[in-house]
Amino acid sequence: MNRLGQSLPPLSTLLPFEAAARLESFSRAADELHLTQAAVSRQIRALEDDLGLALFERRNRGVFLTPDGREFADIVSRALRAMADQADELRGPHRGSQVILFCQLCEAFYWLMPRLATFNRRHSDIDLKLATSTRPVTEHRDPFDIALQTHGRPSGNHRLAFTATDEIYPICSPHHPAAQQAPLALSSLAGFELLHHRVEPQEWMEWRDWFRAMGHPLTAPLPGKRFDSYPLMLQAALEGHGVALGWRRTTERLIASGELVRPVSDSLPQPAAIAVYTRQGSPERHATRALLDWLKDALADTDH
Repeated sequence: MNRLGQSLPPLSTLLPFEAAARLESFSRAADELHLTQAAVSRQIRALEDDLGLALFERRNRGVFLTPDGREFADIVSRALRAMADQADELRGPHRGSQVILFCQLCEAFYWLMPRLATFNRRHSDIDLKLATSTRPVTEHRDPFDIALQTHGRPSGNHRLAFTATDEIYPICSPHHPAAQQAPLALSSLAGFELLHHRVEPQEWMEWRDWFRAMGHPLTAPLPGKRFDSYPLMLQAALEGHGVALGWRRTTERLIASGELVRPVSDSLPQPAAIAVYTRQGSPERHATRALLDWLKDALADTDH
């Protein structure tokens, strides 16, 4: 008697369930799989009937995994990913040597790209694909193997491989008045036009928090321009629109080239500012391990 045939749920239900569980949306799962929402809903209902329990709680504003659904989703996702990765290995060395890195846009542009040639020379057999976004990895809908983003941003169930240091300090154009009067005392910095990075939720350190961490809490309002994108705020600083908070790893080359300056010497160390994750359920592969090791070395090389 075939026990697998008796125990496994209908295999046609697993892909719709995995997508709906990952996205927590039947409609977005339908878009991803090029199905109708009704077809996804029907497949998930068939899976629930087969298992004899509810995998989703259906509310007016959406669907949410039940505890049983979340546990089963984790198992299904790992199993499907493992099969997909092994299938790529079997299809040939070209597919097996591909690795996809999800990276925050600013880190990709200012930190990763100047160093990428080093990885390509060291691992000429590996086909590295880069996916970038200003949003956290939990909102990235396409496949990836490794993710690099600010520590503390939503990461879902992906496994934390390691963290790396950074530091935060004020930056501005060398033509900005703050630069002309440098070095400034920290107490006078708030008198200049400040550039603010405001997002919902506020996952990045903002000026008021930075001043407080530096032992200089402020009560007065901090006027200035607001941006919902760190790369855009950084560009505004380059163009001389104000003083921004900069992260060393994305600004050190701009400072070294003279495009940006530090109007004050004060800096806030961040022992675990950057986080590198491996995708949930991803098996160990040569290409993934090579990229992970290289990232760890490259981030350590720029530690102070």
